[in-house]
Amino acid sequence: MQTDGKPPKETLDNWHKDPGNWKWGWIYYNKDDKRIFPPKRNKKMGWTVNFANPISIIAIVVLFVVISLIVRYFKSI
Repeated sequence: MQTDGKPPKETLDNWHKDPGNWKWGWIYYNKDDKRIFPPKRNKKMGWTVNFANPISIIAIVVLFVVISLIVRYFKSI
């Protein structure tokens, strides 16, 4: 039994393979999974966002704002 609160790798793999956790086949939504950026369906393609995790939504908004500010800054130069 793990004491650090993280689910075992087998549980993570089962969540990842469960089609019920993938909306429209490409949006990952799993309230039990606390990871912000889990791997995409094809793990070789990188990571996706767990839209069931509120922190991941905040992370996406912050990333969007930072990119927008950088683009705006360089357009003004």
